[in-house]
Amino acid sequence: MPRKILHIDLDAFFCSVEENNHPELRDKPFAVGGKPDQRGVVASCSYAARMRGIHSAMPMVRAIKICPDLLVVSGRHGDYGKISHQVMDYLKTLTPLFEQVSIDEAFLDLSDLPESGETLAISIQKYVQQHFNLPCSIGVATNKLVAKIATDVGKASKRSTRPPCAITVVPPGEEASFLAPLPTQSLWGIGPKTSTRLSDLGIRTIGDLARWPDTERSKYFGKYGDVIAKRALGIEESQVHTHHGVKSVSNETTFARDITDVQVLYETLHSLSESVGQRLRKNHLEGSTIKLKLRWHDFTTLTRQTSVAEPTSDDREIYAAVKILFNKTWVKGRPVRLLGVGVTQFSKPNRQLTLWEAMSKKDEKLYSTVDSLKEKYGKNVIIRGSELKSSRSEK
Repeated sequence: MPRKILHIDLDAFFCSVEENNHPELRDKPFAVGGKPDQRGVVASCSYAARMRGIHSAMPMVRAIKICPDLLVVSGRHGDYGKISHQVMDYLKTLTPLFEQVSIDEAFLDLSDLPESGETLAISIQKYVQQHFNLPCSIGVATNKLVAKIATDVGKASKRSTRPPCAITVVPPGEEASFLAPLPTQSLWGIGPKTSTRLSDLGIRTIGDLARWPDTERSKYFGKYGDVIAKRALGIEESQVHTHHGVKSVSNETTFARDITDVQVLYETLHSLSESVGQRLRKNHLEGSTIKLKLRWHDFTTLTRQTSVAEPTSDDREIYAAVKILFNKTWVKGRPVRLLGVGVTQFSKPNRQLTLWEAMSKKDEKLYSTVDSLKEKYGKNVIIRGSELKSSRSEK
C-alpha cells in the first residue's frame, strides 16, 4: 500500500501567535524580529508585509525602507516555544511516526489510518485552527520529499494578505508529473548556486533534470547523481523518524452528525480499539493505561482513564476497558460528537515464560496475521466472529 505522508507547516507561525496576542495587528504589515537600529533582521513577517516585498532574513533596515509603515514586533520566543509544543503534542497523538523538523514544521506517517490523506489533512487543519487559532498548510504525498514540496507549492499558489491555509495532495503515481514543471531549486540537494549552474546547461526544471542522460548527470554530480535522478522522479524512501520516545497511541473519530445510538457508539469504540491495538503491535508497544475521549454536541470534551493489571496491545482488552469507562461517562440519549481511544504508560512487550505462554504465542501469531491482512487489504477484510456477535448484541 502507498504511504500517506503529511507535511504540516504552521503559516507565518510567529506572526500568527502575535496576532492572537494582539488582534490589532491582524491584516497589517508587520514583522517579528530585531530593531532596525541594532542591525536586526526579519525573523517572520505577516502576509500583508509579504505582499509589500518583505521576507524572512531581510535586514530590518531594508524592510523599513521598502515598507515605511511596517510595524516591528520584538519576538517572544518563550511563547512561540510553548504554543509549538502544544501543537506538536496534538500531532503526536495521531501517530507514533512523528518527526518535528522545526518549531513550526513536522512530518506524520499516517499510512495505517483508513481515511484518505486529504481527509486527514482537512481534519488536522480544522483542529489546529479551532483549538489553537493557528492557520497551517499541509502537503500530502507518498514520501517526505514530495509532501514538503507540495506544501511549498500550495502556499506559493495562494498569495494574498491572509495565510494560505493550503492543502495540496499528490496522488500515488503522480509524483514525477507533479515535480516536472517546478524549478530545480525546489528539489532537496539543489541550492541556488547549483540551480544557476544547471540553468546555464539548459536544465531549468525538475523534469529537465529527470530527462538528463545518466552519463551527463554523473559527470556533474558524481555518485550523487543517482540520488538526484530518483528525487527528480519523486522517489524518496526515508522514514519519518521519531526522535523521542512515544508516550501515547490514540485514535479518534468525529461523527458527521451527532450520535445518540448506543449501538453505533459501541461499534465505534470497538473499531477505534482495533486501530489502536494494531498500531501498538506494529510499533512493538504495550500500555497499562487505557483512555477514553468523549466530546458532547456542544464541544464540551471529557477524558477518562483506567489502568489494567498488565500492559497490553490486545484489542479485546483495550475495548473492554474503554467500554467500562464509556458506560460510566455517557449520559443516555445525550448526543456525542467525537469518540477517542488511547493507550499510554508503555513498556516493552512481556516475554516472561508462563504456563500460558503457548496461548499467548498463538494469540500473537493470530494478531500478526490479521494485522498483515488488514494492512494489505483494509481494516474490514477480517473480523472475529465472536467480537462481531458481541458488538451487535451490546445495548
